[in-house]
Amino acid sequence: MKILCVHAHYDDFEFVASGTFELWRQKLGPSLRARVLVCTDGAGGHHRLTREETARVRLAEQQASARLGGYEFELLRLPDGQVPREAALHQVPAMLPALWKAIRDFEPDYLFAPPVVTDPLAGVHVDHANVAELVRKVAYLINVPHAFTPEYPADETCGKPCRTPVILTVHDSYMAGTNRHDLAVDIEPVFDQVARLAWCHQSQLREWLPWVGRHQMAAPESFAQWQAVLRARCRRRNQEVGIRSPHAHEVFTVTAWGEIPPWAQLRRDLPGLSVRQSRLRPLQARLRKWRAA
Repeated sequence: MKILCVHAHYDDFEFVASGTFELWRQKLGPSLRARVLVCTDGAGGHHRLTREETARVRLAEQQASARLGGYEFELLRLPDGQVPREAALHQVPAMLPALWKAIRDFEPDYLFAPPVVTDPLAGVHVDHANVAELVRKVAYLINVPHAFTPEYPADETCGKPCRTPVILTVHDSYMAGTNRHDLAVDIEPVFDQVARLAWCHQSQLREWLPWVGRHQMAAPESFAQWQAVLRARCRRRNQEVGIRSPHAHEVFTVTAWGEIPPWAQLRRDLPGLSVRQSRLRPLQARLRKWRAA
């Protein structure tokens, strides 16, 4: 089993899918390969460090999280070797080829990505919105072996097939209450590990996020304080999507961008899946409609 989370920034993964990845790791052990792909350089997320210092610190924090979480970490690179710049993904034509190659090289069974924003009044983070659109647009091309041979030369007379993953979208707190979900995963058994993974991002949790002031959080002074902050954040997420449980959950929506899975596959594969907190009837109807088409 190979699972991949594609997101915009250092520290995004820890808040949307790290609990599910940890449950999967505990379930499958060495039979699982998990990878996180970050699509920007991390240079723009601080108020007093230089861009160069910010990028260096945030990269080190993500690497520390990867070591602790037992997952592989990859920083997306364009065909020329450069890392895309924060807030400028829409200006980079080579993003689509780079994402195509990163997905094909890993060939995941499941891919997790930000949601596409459909409500014009919803809030967005420009990088999250762009990564969502890029994943959606590249999905069909994953199994097109010569889609980007000008950027990545290859023998065009010998095409290699590539597995198209099931693509799920995650919760995005920037969307201001307009999130939806199909599947809810109960991450309460690994909540402390999720907190530890996020705690690796000290420059964000204790400096940038409190300073930028849009997350209603004071700077946590200790890990115990951070656990309380994260618990409150999880409670707000539950309330937003209609989950009535004191347990922390991560939520996902199934797309038709990639492989369309049967419900039985999702139920078998996803660890910690809460049938009670998921919205299965509309999901099952949608899956039947998609698969029939």
